[in-house]
Amino acid sequence: MELAYIPSPARGVLYLGPIPLRGYAFCIIIGVFVAVWLGNKRWVARGGRPGTVADIAVWAVPFGLVGGRLYHVITDYELYFSEGRDWVDAFKIWEGGLGIWGAIALGAVGAWIGCRRRGIPLPAWADAVAPGIAFAQAFGRWGNWFNQELYGRETHVPWALHITSSTDGRVPGYYHPTFLYESLWCVGVGFLVIWADRRFKLGHGRAFALYVAAYCAGRAWIEYMRVDDAHHILGVRLNDWTAIGVFLLAVVYIVLSSRKRPGREEIVEPGASDTGTGADDPVDLGKDEDKATTDKATASGKATDKPTDRGKAEAEDEAEDEDEDTEPSEKTESAAESAKKV
Repeated sequence: MELAYIPSPARGVLYLGPIPLRGYAFCIIIGVFVAVWLGNKRWVARGGRPGTVADIAVWAVPFGLVGGRLYHVITDYELYFSEGRDWVDAFKIWEGGLGIWGAIALGAVGAWIGCRRRGIPLPAWADAVAPGIAFAQAFGRWGNWFNQELYGRETHVPWALHITSSTDGRVPGYYHPTFLYESLWCVGVGFLVIWADRRFKLGHGRAFALYVAAYCAGRAWIEYMRVDDAHHILGVRLNDWTAIGVFLLAVVYIVLSSRKRPGREEIVEPGASDTGTGADDPVDLGKDEDKATTDKATASGKATDKPTDRGKAEAEDEAEDEDEDTEPSEKTESAAESAKKV
């Protein structure tokens, strides 16, 4: 008898009249909002414009959803194209099935298009949104809980996940909640990237590469615990090989990038620094006030100089007048003296 366990929801969808409200979709949507919100705050802190992250996300998110679905369908094609299966189910994304590898790969293509249209370097934008993506994955994994999927081996630990559905080959029982393990791991990855970015001033895509490497390290051991059907290579699940390969690529990028382009970008969005230099900028207002004071002082000096010049001119005129008055008197005195002599 199990005294404690994580219950599974009786169903993953509620109906508001004819409108279905799916738990899986809600988890994805919440994750996207968190990623954009946090990414915007980090982008503005780096010197970018508010709203730029959301504008580029308009390209990145749809591409990411398509890429995630494509990866899942390609790697689990037998679920949709084998005998007795309906290929139309491949488009039913609300039933679950998004591969993070495809979502990041094709989402990066969409982000590159958006960044190119705005004249923004993709690595700087990726660094800003990296921890937000990790938190988005943490929320998204709870969608697997609503669908009772992607659980681990059977266990009797107090936090075991109780699977009640028997559809698609499921066996009711108690299993490791790998969705919870990965959700908690992603939260830790998000905080790790934030701390490392503040501590080491990561730039040129290294914060994003750190997120990728840290996520892959956790995904490898979590993937190893899962019991759902998957392709194997040399006895190891395909996603484990993918995690190992992507981890190595991310580490190599961090090392080479730090040697080639150390430090962080000084300008992440051209022209963004000009948006705050209007009349409301306190720095500019101070400069304007200083300039106005200087101009007033200069004008006052000029105004003071003009009366002084006029005073000098008047003094010179009076001196000339005195000279003119003195000369006739001197001439009269000389004539009188001459008359006395005669």
